[in-house]
Amino acid sequence: MNLNEGKLELLTDLNSVLVLVDYQPTMIKSVSSGDKTIIKNAAIFAAKAASILDVPVVLSSINPHSNGDVFPEITEIFPDQEVFAREIPSFDAFEDDKTFNAVKETNRNKIVVSGLWTSMCFTYTALHAIKEGYDVYGLIDAGGDSTEDAHNYGVKRMIQAGVIPITLESLVSEWMHDWNHPKAGELVENVYSNYGAMIGLK
Repeated sequence: MNLNEGKLELLTDLNSVLVLVDYQPTMIKSVSSGDKTIIKNAAIFAAKAASILDVPVVLSSINPHSNGDVFPEITEIFPDQEVFAREIPSFDAFEDDKTFNAVKETNRNKIVVSGLWTSMCFTYTALHAIKEGYDVYGLIDAGGDSTEDAHNYGVKRMIQAGVIPITLESLVSEWMHDWNHPKAGELVENVYSNYGAMIGLK
């Protein structure tokens, strides 16, 4: 069997799960690797696209009592869903049993993950998933860190370990697959038109 066979299989709304880690006010406050608004919006619109396409989403937070709750722009998309505040405040979200069990319960082999900060919670969670045998995709434009080097070398470390880099518009297009998808119009209206400049501009 070709070892890359799984990675060559495209992401779909049926084979993947989205994991967003630590999208909290204090965590983004110190991000200096890129535009905070772009980083935040990439996470928000990934969550929005997932909700439109019924892709499972797992939300994890660290020390919400001091770092604040996950951005309401994300949690309001999933009003009945628990945000897993990690019982052990590990940098690796998957060391929290509730968080990792939520992913395993989806029975999906592809994990799309992003988080704050890139070099720590994002990277360590992605590496954990690789070690567990998942195909892992890093949503790079939704990640940020305290410096450009911290972000860039976090990304390089993930790629060296086998994480596949992806960006928001590429992710949504891969999930959608083609313009015959019944949710294409909704994605244009609610995702593409609000992020980037590829298509769907109002």
